[in-house]
Amino acid sequence: MNSNNEVAEALKAVAQELQSTLAQIQSATTQLSELSITLEALSSQDPGKPVYRAIGSLLLEVEDRTSLKNDLEESMQAFQDHMDRLSSREGELRKKYDDLVKAYETQ
Repeated sequence: MNSNNEVAEALKAVAQELQSTLAQIQSATTQLSELSITLEALSSQDPGKPVYRAIGSLLLEVEDRTSLKNDLEESMQAFQDHMDRLSSREGELRKKYDDLVKAYETQ
């Protein structure tokens, strides 16, 4: 980086990407929380009572609870994997941001 202006532009870009990553982390965290609550509710539901699943604009009764539970657990794992990647990216961006701040301050 040759000038304060280039460093400032790089800082701005990294800050925007970091903000976007943090928003994605928050969204994934919300999804994980909802899935966890759903799995908990499913496990505590009386087996004699029906369970329904929204599919498009329909609410259909679930006949195979085990399959539903497996689907929810797979979704949870996918969100957790996504969260892990996002957290890793957040760490990289924070380091890059800190390095750019130092570069800006020393120019």
